[in-house]
Formats: sequence, C-alpha cells, structure tokens
Amino acid sequence: QVQLVESGGGLVQPGGSLRLSCVASGVILGINAMGWYRQAPGKQRELVASITRGDTTYANSVKGRFTISRDNAKVYLQMNNLNSEDTAVYYCNAGRFGIMPGRYWGQGTQVTVSS
Repeated sequence: QVQLVESGGGLVQPGGSLRLSCVASGVILGINAMGWYRQAPGKQRELVASITRGDTTYANSVKGRFTISRDNAKVYLQMNNLNSEDTAVYYCNAGRFGIMPGRYWGQGTQVTVSS
C-alpha cells in the first residue's frame, strides 16, 4: 500500500556531498516515522538517521555530517563530508509508529565514495 522510491545516489569524491531523496506514495496517511538505513559490503544494515514526530536521530558515525529532513511524504538525507566508510546502499524506510525499522522499504540507492 505504501511505496518508497529513493534517488540521489551516485559516485562522489571523499569530502563531497550528496542529497538523497525518498518519495512515499500510496496510502501514506498515518505514516509517522521515516528514516534512512544503509548496508555496506560485509556489514549489517544500520540505521543512519530517522525523523519521528519531529524528532531526529543519527548514528554516531554521521552526526554533524548528515541531516535528515521531511516535507510531507518526502524525506531527504543531506550528506556532507563523505568518506569511504559511507559507501553503502542506502534504503528509505517508513512506518506507522516511531519504532524503527518500519514496515516499508525502498529499493535502495547506491552511494559510492571514492577518488
């Protein structure tokens, strides 16, 4: 009933920036929490950032560098000062309640940080 589509990934040099976007469509009324997860090769999927009822949370590894924001059914992740450890597939996530992960996942967008 809810579809999430990410965009904005790509190849960026260390120290560069990217802005990821996620658009929710379908029956989105009642969607409370949205966020971004990422999964790097050989790593477990981890929560990068979330926004729930106006509150934001960040993984320690991205604090001060990433900013999550939301505009209705769209959620964004501004990523600054990227480094190689940020290389991963980034997934948009959404759910009805504040506990992450939510029910719905996007298809993922690849972020590669390399010179």
